[in-house]
Amino acid sequence: MLILAPVIILFLVALALLVLHYSQPDFKYPWMVAAGGSLLALVAVLLWQVRLPLSFSLAPWQPALIFPYSPTWLADDSSWPYALALVSLGVAVIWTSVARAETNPVSWAGTLLLTALGILAVAAGNPLTLVLIWTALDLAELVTMLRSTDGEEQGSSVVIAFTLRILGTGLVLWASTVSLSGGILLDFRDVPARTGIILLLASGLRLGVLPLHLPYRHENVLRRGLGTSLRLVSAASSLALLARIPPSALSSRLTPYLLVLAAVAGLYAGWMWLRASDELLGRPFWILGMASLAVAASLRANPQGSTAWGVALILAGGLLFLFSARQRSLLVLSFLALWGLSSLPFSLTANAWLTANRSSWPFLILLLPAQALLLAGFVRHALHPGETSFESQARWAKIIYPVGLILPVAGLVVLGVGGWSGSQKLGLVWAGPTVVALSIGLAVLALRVLVHRAPLPAANRWTEIFRLDWLYRLVAGIYRFFAAIAGLITALLEGEGGILWSLLLMVLILSILFMSGR
Repeated sequence: MLILAPVIILFLVALALLVLHYSQPDFKYPWMVAAGGSLLALVAVLLWQVRLPLSFSLAPWQPALIFPYSPTWLADDSSWPYALALVSLGVAVIWTSVARAETNPVSWAGTLLLTALGILAVAAGNPLTLVLIWTALDLAELVTMLRSTDGEEQGSSVVIAFTLRILGTGLVLWASTVSLSGGILLDFRDVPARTGIILLLASGLRLGVLPLHLPYRHENVLRRGLGTSLRLVSAASSLALLARIPPSALSSRLTPYLLVLAAVAGLYAGWMWLRASDELLGRPFWILGMASLAVAASLRANPQGSTAWGVALILAGGLLFLFSARQRSLLVLSFLALWGLSSLPFSLTANAWLTANRSSWPFLILLLPAQALLLAGFVRHALHPGETSFESQARWAKIIYPVGLILPVAGLVVLGVGGWSGSQKLGLVWAGPTVVALSIGLAVLALRVLVHRAPLPAANRWTEIFRLDWLYRLVAGIYRFFAAIAGLITALLEGEGGILWSLLLMVLILSILFMSGR
């Protein structure tokens, strides 16, 4: 039951916040309830280390013919880093809200609920559990985004994103069916080889990597607090699946082609992230770029590397997206986060480029520049002026806000030096320095050149291509064509000559059947 302790704490605290908000609107201490509860959940996740690995299953569901699984959760070397990153992000969102003048307990409750669902997703032990949590997260995102967007175009983007994620969920169900057809129940502790590529495609589709697409054009609808939680928790729930796929399950003739697609996605996302006018407008590209590196690590037979990239996406991205009140002394936190992203020895991502798959080494020619672009963009956005001044904050906020920012950085450091099997690695000795040198050059170039150019528009030719808008319009055109034909047939059959047309069709059908019978 220890595995569900942080989830139960987060759900109870979120429920308490909602009850207090609607029953006692004048309650003066909702932030203290949220901050204390989230911190208690962080302690509960840290306690997982005492008894790893852990597992917990609900009672079997009936009938067993329809539900061969029961919901199961695993706390192990793959899920613990993600759980720690998610709960650290949740604490950081609430603790840094004091500098953003966020006083809405409903938003804090939403952050806690999303964090709880994220922990359940990254610890899912079988397809049934993962599909249930993915569906809950997708519905929560759909409702939240539809309530927060204006206009038909933005609403259609939300529906398209939801549809693509549902297709990814369908691929997990397909993988389960393929496994069952071979007489094996798909369990994430031992993934059959025949389902590896399908599971990777499911994760890649939900993340926007395979195929490359950007579901959302306007990212600044939900800003730093709840918006950051929504985006990063959703990404983590899909990234964690990559860590469950063993290298042997990804040995396929498709692997080199998928690696090329992941590298192209990483280069495109890194370039757009570097050029974005601010970190919130560039947030989709940060997620896409880091997810591309995680997918590539999994394809290169390095599941630990995919975990490192996924956790770094959450913690380093969370720090930057919550860094709204800027001060020069706080920039040291950003540079510590950069160390975690650098692949230097003993950093979180030090093991990211290691692999036993020798045929994948040439792909580093594309992947290392993608990482350098992401790091250079991180430097550029970290040096931007914030939305507010740190000096203008209240005295108590000047203490609480930095603590909230320190938590994601502490997670990067802790996971780099201990706590799981991917820590304390020297890594690929030449890769880290190469990326750092390249990213410094790109950052200097960006700060000297891009600062004098007009901000990157929310939509341009390349963004339109990679968002697959042209494909959506093509599919919609085909749908409208056949809908018009169906409408014409309906109008003919419902008109005055409908009976005659019906008789004519019946005669034609009977004639075809008679001729085929002869």
